[in-house]
Amino acid sequence: MQTTEFLQVLDREGQSLAAAAERAGTGAEVPACPEWRVRDLLRHTGAVHRWAAGFVAGGHTGPRPIGEAPDLSGADLVAWYRDSHRLLVEALSAAPADLECWTFLPLPELPPLAFWTRRQAHETTMHRYDAETARGGATTPIAAGLAADGIDELLRGFHARSRSRVRTAEPRTLRVRATDAGEDAVWTVQLDAERPPVTSRQADGKADAEFSGPADQLYLALWNRVPVPHVSGDRSLAALWQRTSAI
Repeated sequence: MQTTEFLQVLDREGQSLAAAAERAGTGAEVPACPEWRVRDLLRHTGAVHRWAAGFVAGGHTGPRPIGEAPDLSGADLVAWYRDSHRLLVEALSAAPADLECWTFLPLPELPPLAFWTRRQAHETTMHRYDAETARGGATTPIAAGLAADGIDELLRGFHARSRSRVRTAEPRTLRVRATDAGEDAVWTVQLDAERPPVTSRQADGKADAEFSGPADQLYLALWNRVPVPHVSGDRSLAALWQRTSAI
């Protein structure tokens, strides 16, 4: 996907998140995140939007803390979230292609503008899903291409960091396969006790377990929103993922 496409996703998903939160009410529980209510979801996502916009608009080349969200609720909080989302979209839209600023995942192939647009598109998509589950009723489908890209970001970005807690006592190989996103929508993840997971975009060799299914369901499952659609082989790896993979 191109940066312009991620920007369109971010714009659309943020508007949908706000609409779902408004309908659910800021006191509604978020089923996929039992410790959260919608007000926590809006405060978190809005604060992240403003944090990301600060790097993009300010060109900051080192890490900065995420600011505190205001103590708002109800319509005032929804309005604050909408403004946070607007500031982020505007910052990304105005940024030069050769933007230089800090990023935080080990994905050197992504320049900063592409990184932040992609990251915030996925951040907002996942939390839009959370807001819609709080609202109740059907959730908006996630396109297979976007979901497959989100799986890639999670496995090769977030879980390539030393802070990933996904470890196995003995070396294990996990394969992840999206069945509706093309032949290259497959990842092989090497797990052991000493290092963070090592992921390749290949399907070579034998795997101890395979997680497979439609890309959107795998995307949600790997972010611990729904169960893994299908597990073959060592099912304990699915339980391990659920227990240790929280970001």
